[in-house]
Amino acid sequence: MTPVVDEALLRSLTPSVLAVLVRRGADFAAAEDAVQDALVEAVRVWPDDPPRDAKGWLVTVAWRRFLDATRADAARRRREDRVDEEPAPGPTPAVDDTLQLYFLCAHPSLTPSSAVALTLRAVGGLTTRQIARAYLVPEATMAQRISRAKRTVSGVRFDRPGDVATVLRVLYLVFNEGYSGDVDLAAEAIRLTRQLADRVDHPEVAGLLALMLLHLARRAARTAADGSLVPLAEQDRSRWDTASIAEGVEILQAALARDRLGEFQAQAAVAALHADAPTAEETDWVQIVEWYDELVRLTDSPVVRLNRAVAVGEADGPRAGLAALAALDDSLPRHAAVAAYLHERDGDLATAARLYAEAARKAPNLAERDHLTRRAARINTRRRH
Repeated sequence: MTPVVDEALLRSLTPSVLAVLVRRGADFAAAEDAVQDALVEAVRVWPDDPPRDAKGWLVTVAWRRFLDATRADAARRRREDRVDEEPAPGPTPAVDDTLQLYFLCAHPSLTPSSAVALTLRAVGGLTTRQIARAYLVPEATMAQRISRAKRTVSGVRFDRPGDVATVLRVLYLVFNEGYSGDVDLAAEAIRLTRQLADRVDHPEVAGLLALMLLHLARRAARTAADGSLVPLAEQDRSRWDTASIAEGVEILQAALARDRLGEFQAQAAVAALHADAPTAEETDWVQIVEWYDELVRLTDSPVVRLNRAVAVGEADGPRAGLAALAALDDSLPRHAAVAAYLHERDGDLATAARLYAEAARKAPNLAERDHLTRRAARINTRRRH
């Protein structure tokens, strides 16, 4: 069997290697290109000749690629003195520059949305498709946005860090992709958010950390032994991480006590109400609807309104949920899945089965597609009997 490279290791080292190049004077776009070249070279070389110091190897190769590109550029004459700065082979100091790099990428010359997209692509390691899905835009649109961001910061010195709100947005999206997507980035997002909480006195930092801990606490119960998804209402709550729940609730309560409510605190409050319920039937859906009302006021997000429709359906009955859903664009991701669930609860099994099948075709990943397909099959079986 052909040996393969540990992609998780490459992904974990990428931010730190990128930070080294930026700190040594490379502009961000050129540094990212050089690091990507080094990663490709690692995939080619490491299976047969693994390095003793993976980070040092990547720094050396990336810096050489940057210098090669620089020499070929019109600015070669002004940058020739950097040749002597090539890092020597050998161990590289274990310095974690990742959080600093997040702030540097949230540059004042970029709009917040462009800064988030650029950071997710260059530092977070997400693909353009994953970022586009998070922003509910076509992949081509997101590719253009990232390209414009790279052009904007090309040649810019990264000496003016961006704001906390943009960094929080990046960490939130990285965690979401790690929690529910193809790449496990959730633990890294929590680690960086803890670092941020230690450095910044901001209630929304605490709110985000609480939200992450409360969601991650349910992770072990989210999938069955065969890898299939387990809906929240059907999860074995004895498998939830009670220590993470307790920590998340404590952090959230301290943040809410400051009376500076923000989006992440409100989302964490919803997660805390789910975590507090001994059973699904004992969930305080009325209070959850109230928190979603706060979230609508804070964000006016269509995704928040979609989740609110589910909560209304639980609190006031499926027809009330369907009425709330009717006001939303049916092209929203997971709109068909929500509609299917509410129709199933209302007893309209034919419509529910059709919508589950439609939702499965639109599912963003294989696990969700299989889950929705099984629900459609289960309802069709019930209808036949």
